[in-house]
Amino acid sequence: MEAAQKKAQQLIDDNAVMVFSKSYCPYCNNAKRILDGLNAKYKAIELNQESDGDDIQNALQQMTGQRTVPNIFINRVHIGGNSDLENVVKNGKDGKKIEELLQEAGAL
Repeated sequence: MEAAQKKAQQLIDDNAVMVFSKSYCPYCNNAKRILDGLNAKYKAIELNQESDGDDIQNALQQMTGQRTVPNIFINRVHIGGNSDLENVVKNGKDGKKIEELLQEAGAL
């Protein structure tokens, strides 16, 4: 579990936008479509294609309280899942528009 947690944290730290995803998940695909539509640079890891994907998913649950995918981070801040991302796109977060968050993260 510790290795998976380290790996997850490293991915979050190393990428302006990090999406933990599953290739067959429609919500994950929608979240990636939203980010693509914003021309955001992001890293997506398909947990169902990773040998330690289940461990990473468990580690993310420990870290964020969220078990489901997509599990999205912008600038090392946990955004949440697809509906959370849609909400940030619509309403912003902490008074900032999604574009501002992405720019601050260096993803635009």
